[in-house]
Amino acid sequence: MALPKLSHPIYELALPSSKKVIKYRPFLVKEEKLLLMAQSGNDTKEVIGTIKQVINNCILSEDVSVDELTSFDIEYIFIKLRSKSIGNIIELTYRDLEDDKKYDVTVDLENVEIVFNEKHDPKIEINKTIGLTLKYPSVESSVNALADEETSDAIFDLIGKSIESIYDENGVYNPKDYSDEEILEFVSSLSIEAFQKIQEFFTTMPKLHYEIKYTNSLGNEKTITLNTLNDFFTLG
Repeated sequence: MALPKLSHPIYELALPSSKKVIKYRPFLVKEEKLLLMAQSGNDTKEVIGTIKQVINNCILSEDVSVDELTSFDIEYIFIKLRSKSIGNIIELTYRDLEDDKKYDVTVDLENVEIVFNEKHDPKIEINKTIGLTLKYPSVESSVNALADEETSDAIFDLIGKSIESIYDENGVYNPKDYSDEEILEFVSSLSIEAFQKIQEFFTTMPKLHYEIKYTNSLGNEKTITLNTLNDFFTLG
């Protein structure tokens, strides 16, 4: 006689980048084992790769490519997965820099949201006749840049892969029609002012947001803002 098959609840969420609604299941013991193995090491790229694998296992919607999701999509999905799989409450410890004391704080993952910066603009004006439009980099591009964050080539490569289109008075140019070397040369030839505008696009990208408020031993009210997965799971 075959063992009984276990059924699991199905949940829905809207992807922050596209508002597309997807279905997912909680992660199971086999996925938690993968996460524990990855977290036991110090390889950030491996941890993110494992998170991607877990998300891919748990997403039930067929028309979703994890590799094409933005970094903030990945972070948001994982937060919701963690909430539905293990529990929505996380207990963290934070050391206050003013009184040098540790405080136990509570995070409710169900209240974590993605915030959108009003200054965020994908259209970059290079000069009066030339400009470009940026798209959110895939998590794959972000991970590769993170792994090589000390090299300028990695930053240029990330920017190149994030260009949706380039335009001038003669028309619109699709980066897919050009080699990586040609795109890299174009990015390298940008003015400092244009490059700073591109940097602002990345620094103002949508991100996780959760606030914790407490009063320290000196009677001062404090606010801790959590913006990354690392904040939620390793704060101390």
